[in-house]
Amino acid sequence: MSDEVEPGLVRVRLDLSYDGKDFSGWAKQPSGRRTVQGEIENALRTVARSSRTYDLTVAGRTDAGVHARGQVAHVDLPEEVWAEHREKLLRRLAGLLAHDVRIWRVAEAPSGFNARFSAIWRRYAYRVTDNPGGVDPLLRGHVLWHDWELDVEAMNAASVALLGEHDFAAYCKKREGATTIRTLQELSWVRGEDGIVTATVRADAFCHNMVRSLVGALLYVGDGHRGVEWPGKVLAAAVRDSSVHVVKPHGLTLEEVGYPADELLAARSREARNMRTLPGSAGADAGAGCC
Repeated sequence: MSDEVEPGLVRVRLDLSYDGKDFSGWAKQPSGRRTVQGEIENALRTVARSSRTYDLTVAGRTDAGVHARGQVAHVDLPEEVWAEHREKLLRRLAGLLAHDVRIWRVAEAPSGFNARFSAIWRRYAYRVTDNPGGVDPLLRGHVLWHDWELDVEAMNAASVALLGEHDFAAYCKKREGATTIRTLQELSWVRGEDGIVTATVRADAFCHNMVRSLVGALLYVGDGHRGVEWPGKVLAAAVRDSSVHVVKPHGLTLEEVGYPADELLAARSREARNMRTLPGSAGADAGAGCC
């Protein structure tokens, strides 16, 4: 499968951020609900004075209420549209978009670039506070309140068993035709001077609800309701566990997406589309699911 851009089109990379509070997720919906993709595509159509929609491809689709600081997308624009607007596109989009979504950079993408399939990792942060007084009102839309004291050391110890390539079926909402095999590259917890506990979660890709499920399981360890070994045992069972709580979306932010060097983009895109399996298992195409 090739990522060569069709003749007459230019692939443009967009770097953007948004506050997910008032969005029904990234992906546009037939119901007409407000989504990040829908807002940006509408703005692009207005700038180009076009009757057609220029479809966006995103690095990681986010659920309703999830935020993004370092989201990446691409769009294929007609050469004449790009030539006319490239110098002023950023400012024109800023004038059209609502204040809860911002595009920070637009640039012609290098050959072989695909915002979704060329990515080699996505990094999320989940923020939670166990302050008995609750969440700072100025941070309430981005930090979860957990009404139990958290042992960060225990949460880090429990996270170790989850690292590496595994079938994360126990921590994912299964989707037809999609594998739940992922490589979790980092999962760590740090308590800041302000008392906010931040989880850093980085993987090659994520399946649906994976980050929020992992966080939910580890909060149970941190507050003493479960032992350090429990999240690893849940993972090994490889089936959806009803005792794993999916935490609320507002504490989750997509912080950054990583890509290889330009000369490796096309190869990575092809590799990411391959069937992924563990020894002795069957799989399907790996995607960049949402969290």
